[in-house]
Amino acid sequence: MTAPALPSETLRAALAGLLDGLPPKQAAQAVDRLIANYRGTTPTDAPILRDRADVAAYAAYRMPATFEAVHAALEAFAEATPGWTPASHLDVGGGTGAATWAVAATWSGDREVTVLDWSEPALALGRELAAAQPALTRARWQRAKIGKDMALPATDLVTVSYVLNELTPADRTALVDTAAAAAQAVVIVEAGTPAGYARVIEARDRLIDAGFRIAAPCPHSAACPIVPGEDWCHFAARVSRSSLHRKVKGGSLPYEDEKFSYVAVTRLPATPAPARIIRRPQIRKGQVLLDLCEPDEHLTRRTITKRHGDLYKTARDTTWGAPWPPPDHSDH
Repeated sequence: MTAPALPSETLRAALAGLLDGLPPKQAAQAVDRLIANYRGTTPTDAPILRDRADVAAYAAYRMPATFEAVHAALEAFAEATPGWTPASHLDVGGGTGAATWAVAATWSGDREVTVLDWSEPALALGRELAAAQPALTRARWQRAKIGKDMALPATDLVTVSYVLNELTPADRTALVDTAAAAAQAVVIVEAGTPAGYARVIEARDRLIDAGFRIAAPCPHSAACPIVPGEDWCHFAARVSRSSLHRKVKGGSLPYEDEKFSYVAVTRLPATPAPARIIRRPQIRKGQVLLDLCEPDEHLTRRTITKRHGDLYKTARDTTWGAPWPPPDHSDH
């Protein structure tokens, strides 16, 4: 019996079909131009993705990375809220819907799904891709201007992924406040850069002020102990690279790591991680060094040695972004 395809594989197959008939050179050139535009300043009333060719090229290039980053954030959120499953999901600025695929991969079952975006070509393509994902076949794809004067219906979960960077400061705060008023849970994902982290922290503070508690990645809802300008909190998700990725980036590795910053908050009961690994674990001879964000609002480095027994073996296998200690261990 053949095992069902993973959501990431289903998405990748659907994206591969988009590029049929689009010359690889044209796709690569479209991605290059769109990346340059995204790194610039774009007003919220001027969609960057202008037509189907733009959207197909950029979706094939970016959707797998967005999916993996959002999925990692949602998995951490789900670990902190094990008894909860969203019955409705609103993806704001969702474009072609990578976050909706990530939600479907995190929680099984049907739910009401709505994607809002200002790019009609992106929404149309998202609707086309969703035909390959049974959980999304009844999703609604609606054009909307993201930011001030935007109204959101009450919903269980709002996701905002790689959107805040495209908005003016006023539209950013308006979006966060509107999401806070509408949702039981909000998950925000941005690029894992100092600027992306700054946007996440700004949103985090507003959401806490609105009465939310942190589910992930932080082990507490107090102030972030990282000093702005000195460091930033971010994580990495492994992404299989397509031939388009390799052509655009000129690389040959079969994978890359998508760096991202995120915050997941809820009005529901949540049990955040005891501590969070915020850097790649450093494996040395007979010991593992773990950089942790602790619940007492401090950053600490823990050294796990062979004398810790099974905990040492676990530390050797743990990953950047994981909770620490694991649920079945007590740290010493």
